[in-house]
Amino acid sequence: MKLDLLSRYTSAIDSVPTILDWRISGETDLLSDVVLCPPDYLAPVPCCTVTRDNLEQGFAVDVPAAKRQHEALCAALRRNGVTCHLVTPEPDLPDMCFTRDIAVATPFGPMLTAPAMPHRRGETEALARHVRAWGLNWPRVTTGTIEGGDICIAREGLLLIGSSGERTSREGLEEFAAPFHDAGWEVLVCPFHADHLHLDTLFCMVSPDEALACVELLDASFVARLRELGIALIDMPAASVPQLGCNILALGGKKIIASEDDEAVSRLRARDYHVVTVDVSQFTRCGGGIHCLTLPVRRVPGARGG
Repeated sequence: MKLDLLSRYTSAIDSVPTILDWRISGETDLLSDVVLCPPDYLAPVPCCTVTRDNLEQGFAVDVPAAKRQHEALCAALRRNGVTCHLVTPEPDLPDMCFTRDIAVATPFGPMLTAPAMPHRRGETEALARHVRAWGLNWPRVTTGTIEGGDICIAREGLLLIGSSGERTSREGLEEFAAPFHDAGWEVLVCPFHADHLHLDTLFCMVSPDEALACVELLDASFVARLRELGIALIDMPAASVPQLGCNILALGGKKIIASEDDEAVSRLRARDYHVVTVDVSQFTRCGGGIHCLTLPVRRVPGARGG
């Protein structure tokens, strides 16, 4: 079984996708396709509070362990009917496994983002090369900076964007949000402290009308508007944020892939979510969780998982 998993894992790298019309109009619609990158060159880069704190405590990445954890994540996705498209890691890009940040599939097609950190800008170029090899040409954000971890296409008609001023700039979010505005979507911007890196460390949708959220660390007006829109918030303690407890992946149909964070798992299961847990501890100590590791490129609107 282990050899079969490894064979399936490595043979998927650089595979040509069979579905090219990738679009997403809701973060919790049934997930069918996702882009991932193996963590062959994962290394802790001290560019966020979580990673700096772990480095001060003596953390060093165990790459073989990280690869096993990533393989287990891919296996969990496949067991739930998700097609995994793996791109080839590159040695000078230690954070390339966090594919969420370098592109976003939208209702209008995928778009490459514009990472703020110099060590991450090459990731967008690397993904663009894969996209061209697939026969595609994704547009990109060209003004300011924006990273996918700050973007949540919550549901049809509602786009959420986090902005700490460090990773996602006003210029970047305005360019990304422009087609949503033109299509009549409501766009909510959530300011937050840069210590928390991205919005998805504080907030992730789990169904069209519910989200896992650390309410005390979110902007009060953002929270109030979500509640006005009928989105219930499953409150998470601030202590769970450095462990990336909120950083989950919705599969659709109340199915969730989460890390082994007890607080998140217990709160979700208490609300009748089916939660699959995967150990991603090598990644969370580098500042990224399951949401960060996955770039959904196709979800099926209105479909329900089995």
